[in-house]
Amino acid sequence: MHGLHAADIAVLGFYLVGVAVIGIRSARGLKLSADFFMPRRFGKLMMVMFSFGAGTHSDQAVGVASKIYTSGLSGIWYQWLWLPVTPFYWLIAPVLRRARAVTTANFFEARYDLGVAMLYAVVGMLNLSINIGMMLLGSGQVISASTGGLVSAHWAIALMTVIFVVYGVAGGLSAAIVTDFFQGVLTIIFSFLLLPFILNAVGGMAGIRAALDDPAKLSIVAPQEIGWFYIAVIALNALLGVVTQPHAMGNAAAGRTEMDGRVGFMFGNIVKRICTIPWALIGLAAIVYFAQAGRTVEPDRVFGAVAGDFLPRALPGLLGVFIAALLASVMSSCDAFMISSSALFTENLYRPLRPNRQERHYITVGRIAAVAVVAGGVAFAYWLPGIVAGLEIFWKISAMTAIPFWLGLFWRRTTVAGAWAATLASFAVWFGTTRIALGGSVLWDFDARLGPYLPQFMLWQGRLYLPWQMVLYLVIGLVVGVVVSLLTRPVPEGKLEHFYALLRTPVKPGEQVAVPCTFPAGTVVPPRRTLFPNTSLEIPIPTTIGIAGFLFGWLCVAFFMWVVYWIAGA
Repeated sequence: MHGLHAADIAVLGFYLVGVAVIGIRSARGLKLSADFFMPRRFGKLMMVMFSFGAGTHSDQAVGVASKIYTSGLSGIWYQWLWLPVTPFYWLIAPVLRRARAVTTANFFEARYDLGVAMLYAVVGMLNLSINIGMMLLGSGQVISASTGGLVSAHWAIALMTVIFVVYGVAGGLSAAIVTDFFQGVLTIIFSFLLLPFILNAVGGMAGIRAALDDPAKLSIVAPQEIGWFYIAVIALNALLGVVTQPHAMGNAAAGRTEMDGRVGFMFGNIVKRICTIPWALIGLAAIVYFAQAGRTVEPDRVFGAVAGDFLPRALPGLLGVFIAALLASVMSSCDAFMISSSALFTENLYRPLRPNRQERHYITVGRIAAVAVVAGGVAFAYWLPGIVAGLEIFWKISAMTAIPFWLGLFWRRTTVAGAWAATLASFAVWFGTTRIALGGSVLWDFDARLGPYLPQFMLWQGRLYLPWQMVLYLVIGLVVGVVVSLLTRPVPEGKLEHFYALLRTPVKPGEQVAVPCTFPAGTVVPPRRTLFPNTSLEIPIPTTIGIAGFLFGWLCVAFFMWVVYWIAGA
């Protein structure tokens, strides 16, 4: 039953041509580099779909289904690590919007200096290039598995890359946001399309519970690998690192107002949390389905294998809809990541070295940089051993510059040297607690050299337990950043005052700034109102709307956890 029907090919062709045309048309009127990298003209609905589309992609479905297929329902935390972070998006969005920045590196330059901004730009580009590669690999695996190998993963990766590069390079972030509205709808279809077919095949949740003889497979918390300590640490790591994912600036700041960013950032991710539930149930049902069929499937190919088994015989063209939705899910993220990466290179690495050029020149440089970043992502996709391994790399690299971000946000005494020291120390601990190989030569293997000397609670299957690795690089990075800041020269007071004034000054409707991290003419800065006014701590007094949205986010978190618990146990 594998293969593509003529109707499937027609659906795919219609989607690919349509999304390319929509993206290219959005490039009309593009004159300024700021329009290419950070247009601030979108309302709440577009921002919701942009945050959802940019943050939701098929490799996540592949990773969740893969982990659940091998470890049980607790594998849902491979995406739900962000679930406890969701309410914080309501608080983070206005901070990023008020910075009036084009990139997150602008934020670091306003708080520290150009050197720290460049450090962040390099790390951020690496982060997004890895993420693009991971998404392409996951999507290629699903397409290959769903067509029974008719379309190879390599050809699928090439096709996806060409399409999103064409319209993304043409229209910049505007093209990404416009196409993400339509692609977000397809991503929701992608998330739910397989669920009724496979649940019917295994007899629903009752059939799954009857077939699984290990109760741990149905627990959202596994007593071994994915327990409460694991969940708490990776959620903390995610909360710290979410602000330094370069595309987060666009998710929060491409809206017309602060409220547009708030609603888009939090509710777009709430939609994603909903989509995680069918991914998890598909992975759980696949354990039973493939066992009953006497088949062994590679974990990363589970999602695609389910699609290939059911959709072709259900209705001609349905597999085409699934693959189109899959392509939409990955391209809606890759386009945003590509533009965010090119913005970091152009605005924070190239422009400081080649100032005062025409705007068209910087747009051209941004387009070239976008292609180069994607090329790096494609190379990473062919190197990556698996989706789960790629997810773990992404979690870690997102947190490397998180400590100087949060320290600089809340503590005036954080210095430039402290920011560098915290970042480099975190990287050093990460590399020092892993395995480093070059070609066939192993340069360093922490588990082989030092693992036997660690207490058992820090190990999992003879290796350093992932959450303990995170604890080590977060704690050591924090301590080093604080100590070095106390021993080195403070940031000039005038620079600090301007930075914190930005963050406490609400954005006015229609506000425009010519230079990142500056005020428009006539802005009146409100007085400083912090919880600890006579200290160097900059923790603002929360507003009523901030508290209300934050509490609503936690209600959503509790509701989603109850739903999954009820489904698994009912």
